[in-house]
Amino acid sequence: MRRFRSEQMIITVNGTSIKKMVMLAILGVMMMFTVVGAMTSLKPEYRITSSSVNNIATYFPGEAFVQLLSFENHYFSQVLPEEKRKPKYSSMMFEMMTSVNLEDPRSLLGSELPGFSIFDSEIIVAGEGLDYTNMPYESAPPLEVMLAEREASVESLGQAEKSSEAKPVPPPKMTTNGKKVIYIYHTHTHESYLPALKGVTDLNAAFHPTVNVTKVGEKLAEEMEKRGIGAEVNTEDFIDKLVKNGMKYYQAYDVSRKTVEEAMTKNRDLQYFIDIHRDTRRRNNTTVTINGSDYARIVFIIGGNNAKYEKNLQIAKDLHELLQQKYPGLSKGIIQKKGAGTNGKFNQDLSENAILIEFGGVDNTFEELFRTASAVADVFSEYYWQAEKVQSPPPKQKQ
Repeated sequence: MRRFRSEQMIITVNGTSIKKMVMLAILGVMMMFTVVGAMTSLKPEYRITSSSVNNIATYFPGEAFVQLLSFENHYFSQVLPEEKRKPKYSSMMFEMMTSVNLEDPRSLLGSELPGFSIFDSEIIVAGEGLDYTNMPYESAPPLEVMLAEREASVESLGQAEKSSEAKPVPPPKMTTNGKKVIYIYHTHTHESYLPALKGVTDLNAAFHPTVNVTKVGEKLAEEMEKRGIGAEVNTEDFIDKLVKNGMKYYQAYDVSRKTVEEAMTKNRDLQYFIDIHRDTRRRNNTTVTINGSDYARIVFIIGGNNAKYEKNLQIAKDLHELLQQKYPGLSKGIIQKKGAGTNGKFNQDLSENAILIEFGGVDNTFEELFRTASAVADVFSEYYWQAEKVQSPPPKQKQ
């Protein structure tokens, strides 16, 4: 008869420790729900948004992020110049607290001198006559001024339409076969033009809920269609949404961003995204005469705080060069905006083919604007079909 001896293991569990762990877990869950509830119950203007996170990130130079990676892998730091390998955390913290960059005195002057902040932008490509004294800028008056009732001249729109139709466009050789590949929208929807507003002479009052830059966008889409390129134009009133949600004017890009994202989700054929605005400069800076006809000049604005900056900039450069060849002087050039005090993205981080174009200034007529829309569509169609030709796969060779 054999006996089997079994060994028993005795585990002692401390009841007090289990209670502490359970209580900590419950408190952690409660804290999480409290924080999430507080964030979601805040007013829209106080919530954490992509733009607010972007504003914080602008205070950190690219070298700082490389330094963070080098803590895990020191080889990352070797790509930086010797003088950049030691980050200046004190300077970064000082800039975050004061918005003053010690290496750039304009950051101090821009906040102290009225109007000086518009010079923070950088000219990437200077067209004819463009310099830092006449750079384009957009005024941001109080919403009550912008929403004040003003009588618009419908006759001016009708005359502009007739004038633009007088020059027919030959049937396109190629089309997008009904696909809408261009998306046109207007973040600052109410931006308008003085010649279309009866009795209005103050440039800060050049705003209207219906007769505004959306008419330029509709004309641009129409001219694109004539050249075989399907275009979808959004005339949604983003300013009205700002007012209803109690948001500030600078948050207009947060509102239009949602619309662009929805459009991208609904229509996968969309390839190019154009945001249309209006400059606040006067006529002598926003008008050019080409072959005896007056055109409203345009300028490209590219946000420097987005990962797709280089791609977006290249599109603007290509279009600027084409305009210089076919419509000399029509393009004022390309401006880069980034850093504190500006959006820095303008929704261009959503696509490699996103640009912002300012059409004319407060003194331009719709006849001049429609003429420019036709010219831009003419040049863009040439660019688009050339890009399609390059990207299309080569024909299969017969075996």
